[in-house]
Amino acid sequence: MSRKRIIAAVRELALLPAQELGLELVDVEYTIEQGRWYLRVFVDKEGGVTLDDCQALSEKLDALLDRVNSISHAYILEVSSPGIERPLKTVADFQRFRGHLVKITTFAPQNEKGQLVGRLIDASGQTVVLGIGDDEIPISMRQVASARLVADVWEGKEACKK
Repeated sequence: MSRKRIIAAVRELALLPAQELGLELVDVEYTIEQGRWYLRVFVDKEGGVTLDDCQALSEKLDALLDRVNSISHAYILEVSSPGIERPLKTVADFQRFRGHLVKITTFAPQNEKGQLVGRLIDASGQTVVLGIGDDEIPISMRQVASARLVADVWEGKEACKK
């Protein structure tokens, strides 16, 4: 089975148990590193995920994967938080994180750049709008190769001063 199909199958398999545990399925990766295959499932929830959340989903998903047996070779299953710089994959992700600092990589240059960092102003099914300085830059969703939150160190420093 191809890597893409494995990712799609695992995403489908993980969705229900993640929801049952109150978790949002953020992303699935299937990659080889230093000769070992890794199946990584990233989950999130309001207030952040705990080690217990990850362990519970890992146990449920491991049992499901053993039953389905769609991966024919050894791999390491990891279930974790996507981290502070989580990827934005869906329109709902973009809408949820309006006002946050994001980095968007595009397939074709936008404003003569392939990567843009700015405040996420708005998002729809067709367009993401980034605020960069005083400018609002619309980006077609079809042009977004990847997007992720950026840790905003300045906001953290301001919060520490209060």
